[in-house]
Amino acid sequence: MSDTIPPDVPSRRPEPTPATAPFFHRWSDLPEELPPPRIREFIAVLGLVVLADLTVYRTEGLAGLSILFAVAPMLMVLASPIRRTTSNSWMIDGMLLLLAARLVWCGTALGVVCGCGLLVAFAMTLAGRSPFVLATLIYAAQTLASGARGLMRYEQSAHSGLRPLKGSTAMSLLLPLTAFAVFGSLFVLANPDLVTWVSQGMEAWLNGVKHWLVHFSFFEIAFWIVALWFFVGLLRPSASESHDSSAIDRTGSEWVHAPAPMYAAYRNTLLTVIALFAVYLVFEFQTLWFREFPKGFHYSGYAHEGAAWLTFALGLSTLTLSLIFRGDVLCDERLPRLRRLAWVWSALNLLLAAAVFHRLFIYVGFNGMTRMRIVGFYGSATVVVGFGLAIWKIIRNRDFVWLFRHDLWALSIAIYLYAITPVDAIVCRYNVGRILAGDPAPAVQITVHPIDSEGVMQLTPLLNFDNAKIRDGVRSLLASRAAMLKSQETTRSGMNWWGSATSLQFADEQLSKQLRTNEPNWRSHDEPIKREADWEAFRKYAYQWF
Repeated sequence: MSDTIPPDVPSRRPEPTPATAPFFHRWSDLPEELPPPRIREFIAVLGLVVLADLTVYRTEGLAGLSILFAVAPMLMVLASPIRRTTSNSWMIDGMLLLLAARLVWCGTALGVVCGCGLLVAFAMTLAGRSPFVLATLIYAAQTLASGARGLMRYEQSAHSGLRPLKGSTAMSLLLPLTAFAVFGSLFVLANPDLVTWVSQGMEAWLNGVKHWLVHFSFFEIAFWIVALWFFVGLLRPSASESHDSSAIDRTGSEWVHAPAPMYAAYRNTLLTVIALFAVYLVFEFQTLWFREFPKGFHYSGYAHEGAAWLTFALGLSTLTLSLIFRGDVLCDERLPRLRRLAWVWSALNLLLAAAVFHRLFIYVGFNGMTRMRIVGFYGSATVVVGFGLAIWKIIRNRDFVWLFRHDLWALSIAIYLYAITPVDAIVCRYNVGRILAGDPAPAVQITVHPIDSEGVMQLTPLLNFDNAKIRDGVRSLLASRAAMLKSQETTRSGMNWWGSATSLQFADEQLSKQLRTNEPNWRSHDEPIKREADWEAFRKYAYQWF
């Protein structure tokens, strides 16, 4: 069959679909008015502001922010004038709870960033919107305008929303409260123990108010205003979208077939990259698979930089496939032939992905695991997922916007998974296992990278290791960490109960207990001079594998 089609065949381009809309949502198509605020919304928004003040402004550590991420979604559901809880809402709430647990155990700044993004995404789901990544950023930005409109709406509806507190109807509240105060006071005065208890409580409360006024800062009022503005903007966006702007399935049968001017160029491109990938993969397998690497092998160049370049090639393959299978090509009756070539190239790309992971494992096998190597595994896996999404795009005739949105979702999920992964615990457990098995090379990773508390807990098996330099180096590290934790405990003891609670990290507490249990093994390195000398000897010894 000829690859050309007579020019008199009628044709038309695919109809625009919601998926071809911009990356943000079309708010202009949506109703401008939301339901008027009710008492429930006022109370819940006030609760959000108080929660933010306690967990952001007055917090002393990441444990406070974990309370914000765990509790805020419940208050947002109560405050939302729309309250469209969906499966996405529950999924995001579960992600926030898991992240909150991680922040209490051993939190990081990346976890805080992920939590803030998830709160905005949760608010979007309550408004009936799909939390695409760029749409989430725009939704957060629009709180500047929607917050102002929402606060004006609060002021306008205050008279009607709070009408039960006005006029003669106020007596229905004031009279019962007055009766409670009068008779309650009489009952208290009739019992000396209650008088003492109430007096002490009032004195403590007044002292607390006095202390707050003495240490009061006008910056806190500014924080309240910003928090109120932000939460109102999240819960009362400019409008609610009329539809979910996800892609609609389209098939070639919906269009009149017409020849694509670029068909031949695309076909030749696919044939070229298929041949190139096939030849390169043969070279890759011959040079790096099933062989012993000689001394002086350039591990960094092949397994680090080389893996990065191959990962970039995978990403470029994803972009190439996405640009080929769009527009006029989808109306060409020769599309099945082009797809068959795409499947062949996709299979070669999967082999290339295997080569990327193999190179990463080569580097890990050389001198152990590190944080950045785990980042490399996550990054490569994300690129492979993106390539899979490109294949799905071709199968379902999705457009480039659909692919872009879902690729950003894949990247965001990878970042979230990294944030909740006990990275240092995995790294140190792996490296310690290798050292105990007789391979000292991973010891270098203990000397050149920072290690958090859950990672340090994995080092205790080396306290009695037969290699004196490694053993004494680890003892020095544990003695140094014990001194640091003791200093932190002293600082926390000087805080009020809230500051002490919000600065708590359970991983630090667990490490402190473990260090006290193993104190006889590292107590010999409690002297700073000996500790520094043994650590420097360990560092120089391990540097041979850097």
